Amino acid sequence: MTRSPSSTPATAPTSPAAASGEAPPALVRVEFPAPAPASAAAAADVPGVALVTLQRPEALNALSFALLDELATALEALDGDPACRAMVITGSGDRAFAAGADIRELERQTSATLTAGGAFAAWDRIAAIGLPLIAAVRGFALGGGCELAMACDMVVAAEDASFGQPEIRLGVMPGAGGTQRLTRAIGKARAMEMILTGRTITAAEADTYGLITRIVPAPATVDAALELAARIAAMPPLAVRAAKAAILDAEERSLGEGLARERAAFFGLFDTDDQAEGMAAFTQKRPPAWSGR
Repeated sequence: MTRSPSSTPATAPTSPAAASGEAPPALVRVEFPAPAPASAAAAADVPGVALVTLQRPEALNALSFALLDELATALEALDGDPACRAMVITGSGDRAFAAGADIRELERQTSATLTAGGAFAAWDRIAAIGLPLIAAVRGFALGGGCELAMACDMVVAAEDASFGQPEIRLGVMPGAGGTQRLTRAIGKARAMEMILTGRTITAAEADTYGLITRIVPAPATVDAALELAARIAAMPPLAVRAAKAAILDAEERSLGEGLARERAAFFGLFDTDDQAEGMAAFTQKRPPAWSGR
């Protein structure tokens, strides 16, 4: 059975399809049970495992507000389904898991609109999912894409995957967990270097730093993630949920406060000239001229 939940927040721009009365295309595809990996020759699907695919290939699966809301809604529905035991999140196509936030959507925001709009609440909803989440990453996982991968509990990365928090190049900083989760995953010094320079790291570096669970050949990425999810789905579900919660508690007891401070700082940067310049330069395809204001 394939499910494609769709939900669009009021802050999202109206698409031509919506304006004409047609339902907008789904930004998230849910396959539950997930299709069986190639290694499971006789099986048609993976019992207890859902495959959730981000569907904006034309934008390298950039995380618009609508996509994040739809993703959170899909994950919450699966989390409440007793038949579901684990989830794999991946991006459509082979170029990107998610190349970042939707910059054209963010460019027109201010700290006031971001605070009042509540669009970032989707990140909290994703973090509250009780079932294990496994990111299957091919290509770019940058900005919000890297933050989404880190919000998952495990990351299966292709050899061609790359990770980074390049928000500094746009005049802002990570705002969906990057400063907090990256520091916890790889340590202060490496997180400082990546975030303050915007440097992207390879899958091999991410593996060395402890950011990911394993590296696999690119074509096998989703299959390897589904195989891992199937092993988890075979375990006792209440114990799995309890163990996940305990691990997160041990690692992230002060994460809530850190995320709140990070978000306030991120929102504040949308009142600066450098934010306006950085995002304008991005959309106009020119080098930015920073003013420090």
